[in-house]
Amino acid sequence: MAKLTMKNQAGKNAASIELSDDYFGLTPNKAVMHQVVVAQLAHRRAGTQSTKGRAQVSGGGKKPFSQKGTGNARQGSIRAPQFVGGAVTLGPTPRKYGQRTPKKMVQLALRSALSDRARDGKLIVVDSWSFDKPNAKAGAAALAALGTSGDVLVVVKSANSNEAKSLRNLVNVQVVVTGELNAYDVLVNDWVVFAENSLPKTDGGAK
Repeated sequence: MAKLTMKNQAGKNAASIELSDDYFGLTPNKAVMHQVVVAQLAHRRAGTQSTKGRAQVSGGGKKPFSQKGTGNARQGSIRAPQFVGGAVTLGPTPRKYGQRTPKKMVQLALRSALSDRARDGKLIVVDSWSFDKPNAKAGAAALAALGTSGDVLVVVKSANSNEAKSLRNLVNVQVVVTGELNAYDVLVNDWVVFAENSLPKTDGGAK
């Protein structure tokens, strides 16, 4: 197991901790991470775009003009696509874009993403948060003391905790609870910050 020096909220070195190789010591699988991220983004698509086909367009109960004698090309209905207000040919219809992704693949993608951040030195573990009450100013000071920059993902044990309420409204900071941790959120943020009690467990999945 890899060892990491934990920090306290003031950014000072605290005790040493051993990180699980199952989550932080893997060789990142780029193909799996890509597939899982694509599936997650596809699942977010609304799929509500819609157009009317020939059967849904109103009107067109009779021929617009006689078959012969007008000098125009014969037409059977004003519902046809070439008429203004007519049907749309091969237009989009409501559909679901979700992809089925095996649970083991989702877990491997998360572990690969966390291992990648750990390998790049973009992982911080705080021994514990000590916010007496929700305080965004104190939350910003804590992240600055930890040396983070850019986009930061903070993983907390509870969404109703003082640390979650102190950090969630900060610019470029995303707060998630351990049960919602996923590969996409890890990859789109530059830093990942855990508290010791929010580190993922090795008994299958982040809990």
